[in-house]
Amino acid sequence: MTHPAVELDGIWKRFPGVIANAGAGLTVRPGTVHAVLGENGAGKTTLMNCLAGVYRPDEGHVRIDGRTMIFASPADALAAGIGMVHQEFRLVPTFTVAENVVLGAAPRVLDTAEIERQVGEVAARFGFQVEPDRPVWQLSMGERQRVEILKALWRDARVLILDEPTAVLTPQEAVELGDVLRRMVADGRSVIFISHKLDEVVSFCDEATVLRGGETVAASVPVADVDASELARLMVGDVAVEAVPIAVAMPGDPALTVDNLSVRDARGLVAVDGVSFDVRSGEIVGIAGVAGNGQRALTDAIAGLEPVEAGTVTVMRTDVTNAPPQRRFAAGLAYVPEDRLGVGLAPKLPVTENAVMREFRTLRRGPLLNWASARAFCDRIVERFEVKIGKRDAPLAGLSGGNLQRLLLGRELSGKPDVVVASQPTRGLDVAGVRAIQRLIVQQRDEGTGVLMVSEDLDELLSLADRILVMNAGRIVGEFNAREATRTQIGEAMMGTTAEASA
Repeated sequence: MTHPAVELDGIWKRFPGVIANAGAGLTVRPGTVHAVLGENGAGKTTLMNCLAGVYRPDEGHVRIDGRTMIFASPADALAAGIGMVHQEFRLVPTFTVAENVVLGAAPRVLDTAEIERQVGEVAARFGFQVEPDRPVWQLSMGERQRVEILKALWRDARVLILDEPTAVLTPQEAVELGDVLRRMVADGRSVIFISHKLDEVVSFCDEATVLRGGETVAASVPVADVDASELARLMVGDVAVEAVPIAVAMPGDPALTVDNLSVRDARGLVAVDGVSFDVRSGEIVGIAGVAGNGQRALTDAIAGLEPVEAGTVTVMRTDVTNAPPQRRFAAGLAYVPEDRLGVGLAPKLPVTENAVMREFRTLRRGPLLNWASARAFCDRIVERFEVKIGKRDAPLAGLSGGNLQRLLLGRELSGKPDVVVASQPTRGLDVAGVRAIQRLIVQQRDEGTGVLMVSEDLDELLSLADRILVMNAGRIVGEFNAREATRTQIGEAMMGTTAEASA
């Protein structure tokens, strides 16, 4: 008799004021890719943390290959063959790829060349393109995710949990990940795939389990028997999730002007190479491109987080090229970075302090924060942007991804900016969360704000943007009317196979 690779039975997990899992269950067959679906806050990550040894269930049973297990730590789970790749990466930036992969699982004295060779062999076995001797701080988000997966494979995890694995990947990289998943299951491993991208679930997965409100509402559904719309209905119940309506843009004068901008990355290499464009009031300009082609350096330079080597940045006719971030904000710029918990928010600080970061100077009494005013300001953001926070004085890290993004966007929009620069604003969110953030962005455009939106989701850019600029190797290589362009045209420009732009 073949036992399930994983069986979670009647899992309950409670936190103060919150029931995250209420008798949830999951059964994963050996050698399959099994999707775990649900809206933000449905209990997916908590359930997986119970399997990975991060949490101990209050009730219920965890069985691996038919054996009941009690994990006191992630190390216990890993010893039993369970590895988890979390949404927020856990890497040491100054270490190389190989050093991060073997960290905690290698002798104290390393033969660096040998370790790099072995890590390279594991990467090649599963189809990963990595440079074992490269420092992690030099890697794109997609490349860092590969390192996290390699860490689990290096430790010979037989069950690999991937939490929103394609959230940091371009469409092309996501297809490559699908090939990697098939190599894993062909090698006898099982993969648990947590995702909100239902088309990828249909493409990559064999079965799906759906959680809602901490409970399992559909177990081990054969993916071949359903489509993305049916999975969406199971996730949200009877609540209809409508597409965001987009009116015809009525753009005005330039709100943001980038002129011949050049930026070098931390390695001293050119990341942005002579880029010029305008974002006008009342329009959304999308930036498309494969990860690592200068998008992050561009947005960080506009926000004042990266030094500019050449060129200018102008916000509402004010030259802010060499201005600190605070002066850019005063000029009318708001920034939503792709790294929510690294650049945008401080996870160890309370919700209130994160909410008032931009307004500290206006909410202080002398050198100290006026807490009554700060809490009132936080409450207004929470109410307007429908952020579910529990206690406002609790650490921010307890919020779901969707609520983190709502809080961040709410904080940035609270100052009524003239320009919003949003990088990957819907990454990792569920269907309802994506629509909520998209509506806020479109609302800003309709109120006359100029929006620069970086996204690796082409469908999102085609549905929201008025114009799409494509970056390749740090340059703008194409400009498209989003209402007329096709995925093929933009995809060719992203891959550098054409430099033609359509009006």
